[in-house]
Amino acid sequence: MDTQKLLGEVAGQLLSGAIKVVDLSAPLGPDTPLIKLPPELAVDTPKVEIHSISRYDKNGPWWAWNWLKLGEHSGTHFDAPQHWITGKDYPDGATDTIPAQNFVGPVNVIDCSKEAAADHDFLLTVDHIKAWEAKHGAINAGEWVVMRTDWYKRNGSEAEFLNANETGPHTPGPTAEAIQFLISKDIKGWGSETIGTDAGKAGGMEPPFPAHTLMHKANRYGLASLCNLDQLPPKGAILIAAPLKIEHGTGSPIRALALVSKG
Repeated sequence: MDTQKLLGEVAGQLLSGAIKVVDLSAPLGPDTPLIKLPPELAVDTPKVEIHSISRYDKNGPWWAWNWLKLGEHSGTHFDAPQHWITGKDYPDGATDTIPAQNFVGPVNVIDCSKEAAADHDFLLTVDHIKAWEAKHGAINAGEWVVMRTDWYKRNGSEAEFLNANETGPHTPGPTAEAIQFLISKDIKGWGSETIGTDAGKAGGMEPPFPAHTLMHKANRYGLASLCNLDQLPPKGAILIAAPLKIEHGTGSPIRALALVSKG
């Protein structure tokens, strides 16, 4: 295969609009929903702040620019293996050491939107994944797997997005067995539309927070707060999820993108 010719054809399809670029990221600003942790357990990420340095004024007469205060895991973001204790020892597990090739790959979109609408605590199981594969084809090594729930439509309100009450957060996600099954298929990483890669009640699972604990133990990646997965086909799209190259970074806000055939 002449890969240079193939890339030229892809470029032409992008220019013609035959390949559409879908934005999978939420806006990043002071109102971006952020995870809330029990104060006895951990310190929370601070609110995103955007401060002006200059805006065509005495501090910079011909230009505008800002400085930011934000956590690595704010908004639509990438989880590197070193984000979790189980992945802390991987030398290639930080945002500045992960091979760039790993940020791009085919994506499998498992649609659980109806189930999540009916049950906010819906859990994706191995049986659900196998049924999806029987209909759409096998999930292959080196591919992304993301869970569509349409939860991103709640992103304008932190309270609705976190969906927590006196019993804790109630958001859909995977079972531990589902994550282990996907790892056995050698996937690149796992993504969700909720505030994190785990279900709201994942703290009570075995192991706790399996999408974090197991994925990062296997040196795999996580994507959280994704948007617009309803614009992707079950198979056939290419996902681009590149974090900032933060030194020793455990994660990063991203502008996640998907390449989708318009035909």
